Amino acid sequence: MALATLRRARIAGVASAVPRQIVSNSDYGLLSEEQREKIIKYTGIRFRRWAPKELCCSDLCQASAERLLKELGWGPEEIGAVVFVSQTADYPFPATAQLIQARMGLPKSALAFDVNLGCSGYTYGLYVLGSLLENSGLKRGLLLAGDVSKMHGDSDPASAVLFGHAGTATAMECSADAKPMQFEMGSDGGGFKVIYVPAGGCRNPVGSQSFEKAALDGGGSRGETDVVLDAAEIMNFTMREIPVSIKRLLEYSGHTVPDIDAFVFHQANLFINSQVARKIGIKPPQLPSTLYDFGNTSSATVPLTLTAQMREALASKPMKVVMSGFGVGLSWASVCWESDGVVCPELIEV
Repeated sequence: MALATLRRARIAGVASAVPRQIVSNSDYGLLSEEQREKIIKYTGIRFRRWAPKELCCSDLCQASAERLLKELGWGPEEIGAVVFVSQTADYPFPATAQLIQARMGLPKSALAFDVNLGCSGYTYGLYVLGSLLENSGLKRGLLLAGDVSKMHGDSDPASAVLFGHAGTATAMECSADAKPMQFEMGSDGGGFKVIYVPAGGCRNPVGSQSFEKAALDGGGSRGETDVVLDAAEIMNFTMREIPVSIKRLLEYSGHTVPDIDAFVFHQANLFINSQVARKIGIKPPQLPSTLYDFGNTSSATVPLTLTAQMREALASKPMKVVMSGFGVGLSWASVCWESDGVVCPELIEV
């Protein structure tokens, strides 16, 4: 596990966008009403946002970024870096960050690249962009994070009721007045098959057989282009690594649990997050959640929770916040930071 501190990078604003279409887990047809209600109670997820075919993650991130720049009063010419964190790029190549740079009219001198991370992607992305700003002489940058994945369709009950779509933008700047941001990060690639898609990369290219659905023991079906999700092992990983990560981060930053105004976890499911909180000693008022309305939106869950649940507080007063992303990879990253007049536009619907 790695510990690190950024001393001159600050979060200036956070914006989030979601598709207009709302889907309800109460309507999921492969399960009985009793089974649906049990899953909703366990996961905490009743509704999710779902993108139409023509809407990409980049569109949601761009909408977030344009609104955020407007409310911050930043001009496009001021952006020196764009980091796009997602598992759902527009194309296999080039990098989607470069397409967004062109569509937004950002300078050709801007650094623009993608990071292929899921659940831990936002907190990793803060460190990546913050490090760039601190060490490159660049003044301002955008972290774009989210997913619009259709790799968890309706045929597999294990994943169909979990995932939603969202795209976010976080504005960061280099400032001598910035408060320190402390990070704790790690990865365990040996457990990658706990959450993965078997076909579609160079290791196992897509073929006609990839789309054939095999029946699952618990009902439903799954093909090689669908996500494989082992819920029991995800729970084991989370309980093994994340409480330790957050306790280590608090010790490193010189804080205790009561010092922190909010712990913003990756929105995996309600049971997992409540168990992590219990193990650390976090009280319910310290643990905001957006699971009920949006589900698991991958790397967008943390910033989406900031804008949907904490926007007024972040804008009006300093807050000590711990954010933690964890999951696919397996990977995790936690950060402790203090807000200072963070601009958070209202949630955007596209």
